[in-house]
Amino acid sequence: MPDILLETERLLLREIIEADATDLFEMDSDPDVHRYIYNQPLKQIEEQYKMIDMLQQQYRDYGIARWAVVDKLNGECVGWAGLKFFPEPFNGHQHFYELGYRFKQKHWGKGYATEAGKAIVDYGFTQLNTDNLYAMTDVDNAASQHVLGKLGFRFIEVFEDENGRPINWYALDKQHYNKEK
Repeated sequence: MPDILLETERLLLREIIEADATDLFEMDSDPDVHRYIYNQPLKQIEEQYKMIDMLQQQYRDYGIARWAVVDKLNGECVGWAGLKFFPEPFNGHQHFYELGYRFKQKHWGKGYATEAGKAIVDYGFTQLNTDNLYAMTDVDNAASQHVLGKLGFRFIEVFEDENGRPINWYALDKQHYNKEK
């Protein structure tokens, strides 16, 4: 097992490994989980292994990617959360970290996104020493927007993605974050 990177009251966060494929496939094959993320649910577990390989490459290239979120009580990987580094220009920004999270539907409404998000935001500002964090949601994803608000992110604008779909853009700066602590 990889090292635990962050720990909260109920959760452990660590790098995603191949042993997480079954749990992540349960999540990523669910059409409801993909409702607001504009991609198709996975059909075969081999697709999940490709996603894990991509994340492991991001760990090697940038030292960070989404992390497995593991329930401390039973060891289940309930989803993923973490920061993604964007080296290329995106929505007028470059070389930035974006907060994201995704959980199995059976774990929605348990506060895992907020709990993991608080630890990840703290990590971004204290360990990565970044000045800003960003996040984005579908304009209709009220649950995710609510989580970002609880984490202190401010709505900045609606922008269109590469396919012309409207996306909400959020930001949290280190100065504002420190005031919230």
